[in-house]
Amino acid sequence: MLKDFEESALLTDLYELTMAAAYYRHRKFAGATFSLFIRDYPPDRAYFVNAGLEGVLSYLESFHFDREDLDYLDTLGRFDSDFLRYLSGLRFTGDVFAMPEGRLFFKDEPILEITAPIIEGQLVETRVINAVNLPVSIATKASRCVHAALGRGLVDFSLRRTQGRDAGLQVARSSYIAGFGGTSNVLAGKLYGIPVSGTMAHSFITSFEDEEEAFRAFAETFPDNTVLLIDTYDTPGGARKAARVAGDLSRRGKRLRAVRLDSGDMAELSKEVRRILDREGMEAVKISASGGFDEY
Repeated sequence: MLKDFEESALLTDLYELTMAAAYYRHRKFAGATFSLFIRDYPPDRAYFVNAGLEGVLSYLESFHFDREDLDYLDTLGRFDSDFLRYLSGLRFTGDVFAMPEGRLFFKDEPILEITAPIIEGQLVETRVINAVNLPVSIATKASRCVHAALGRGLVDFSLRRTQGRDAGLQVARSSYIAGFGGTSNVLAGKLYGIPVSGTMAHSFITSFEDEEEAFRAFAETFPDNTVLLIDTYDTPGGARKAARVAGDLSRRGKRLRAVRLDSGDMAELSKEVRRILDREGMEAVKISASGGFDEY
């Protein structure tokens, strides 16, 4: 049975192990310092946002080779039994000096330094770089979106398009560090204490005979947290139906929190929807939008 790969010290490049074996054979156990920095900016960038430190520390605290790891290394025919015995008792004993998550940094500026016996530092190098790379990329991108939003709230809705479970969690966490207000990822909400956000999909609307019937069913189920997706058929028409549902909620002492747009010319449609809602006395109803936004 395969164990979770995140628990394995084998999540590294082979050359880290071949170098470690050579260090061990020649009894090189002196301390060394490894500095992590980024050499240059991507196009049109001039800063980075630090993230990923939690994953680094968690990995270092649990770093070890278990019996399955050592048995696999033995099958490669590259490492002698003396070195494998050494690995069986190896733990990370070094020190980590790091910049706090969420802080801005610049190219050539170390964000993390590990000082440890050289074998330990070498063996953790790949995973440490791996643990920081995606979170920094996402946090930096998210910070640019937060800046462009000019105070409007942003929510991560990327899980269905990220590369696997770990990336989905890292995107949610890194975006939150950079200033997003929440995530659609329920597991990220549980693990990291991030507010979770979500409404409905077009499939919910089309499962009913009538769009307004779908709106009313959702409002009845969630009278204190009603957000209606209004672009399934015709966005202005959906806004007018949402306004009627909002009126009914208001008469029951509840209110429609927001409507959501997910297609079309968001800027123009949002203005038209705002006019429709305001004419019906629904100035407090917010408009949210989703669908592949970036800072531009």
